[in-house]
Amino acid sequence: MRKRSYILFVAPGNDGHLRKIHIPVHYLYIFLVGTTIGVLSLTGIASSYLRMLLKVSNYNQLRTEQEDLKGRYTRLEQVAKERDIQVASLGSLASEVSSLYGLKQDPNLVTASSSGIQDAQVNSSLNQLYALRTSALSGATMTGISLGLTRNVTTADWVRANSAPNLWPVEGPVTGSFGERIDPFNGEGAFHSGIDIASSYGQPVIAPADGMVTFADFMGGYGRAITLDHGHGITTRYGHLANFAVTPGQRVHRGDTIGFIGLSGRSTGPHLHYEVRINDTPVNPHKYLRLTVANIGGFSAGS
Repeated sequence: MRKRSYILFVAPGNDGHLRKIHIPVHYLYIFLVGTTIGVLSLTGIASSYLRMLLKVSNYNQLRTEQEDLKGRYTRLEQVAKERDIQVASLGSLASEVSSLYGLKQDPNLVTASSSGIQDAQVNSSLNQLYALRTSALSGATMTGISLGLTRNVTTADWVRANSAPNLWPVEGPVTGSFGERIDPFNGEGAFHSGIDIASSYGQPVIAPADGMVTFADFMGGYGRAITLDHGHGITTRYGHLANFAVTPGQRVHRGDTIGFIGLSGRSTGPHLHYEVRINDTPVNPHKYLRLTVANIGGFSAGS
C-alpha cells in the first residue's frame, strides 16, 4: 500500500478545524536532497573562503618577511660600505703614524683598495691601531722616541724597549764602576757586579721598568736588597737599602718607589748598589741607563 504524506495545520478562524494537504512522497525526497545539497554547497563555500583567508594571511606574512629581508640587505650594504671607508681611514691613519714616527708600514694596508679589502686586513689594521693606543697609554711610545727609536721600528720594538730597565733608579754620581776594581775593605782586586750610585740617606729608589718583586730581604753583603724580574730574562738588583717599599710577589711599574737609600751590609756610606742581570749573568748597567726622572710624571734623556 502506498504511503501518503500530509501536512496538518490549523486554519485561521474560530472553528478550530484541522486542515491537511496531501504532499507526494517524491516531493519530500526532492526537498531533502535539495536541502542536503544546499548545506554541502554552503560548507564547501565556507571551506573555500577559509582556505582563501589562510592563503591571504600567508601571502601577507611572506610579503612582510620579504620587506624585512630587503631592509636587512640594505642595512648590510650600508655597514659594508662604512666598513670599507673605516678600513681605508685606518690604513691612512696607520700610514700617517708610520710616517710621523718612522714605523714600518704594512704593505697590505698601503696597496689595498676599498673593493679588495679582506677580513684579515681589517683585523690587521685594527690590531695595529690598538697596539699604537696601548703603547701610547703605557708610555712605550714616549720611551721609544726618547731612546731615538723612530726609524724603521715597530710598536713591538717600543714595547721591548719599554720593558728594559733604562730609567736610572736614583740620581747621583757613579762612585763605583762595573767590572774589576779594588775592594774598598781589603784593598785587593775584585769583580764588581754592578755600579754604585751615591745619594743621600733615605732617598727613594725607583723601579727602572715594569716588573715583579721576586726578593725583598736581607742578602749577605748586599744588606737589605730587592730583586725585580722584568721579563725576557732581565732582572735588576738593589743593595744597601735602608728600608723596603714593596713586598715579594708585588707588581711594580716604571717610576714606582721600591725602597730607600741606606748603608746596610758591606757599605762605606749611603749609596745604591745597582745590578742588571741577563739570565742571572751580571752585565754593565750603563748599557741600559738612558733616562732620568726630570720631574714628577716626566722623563728626560740622561747619560
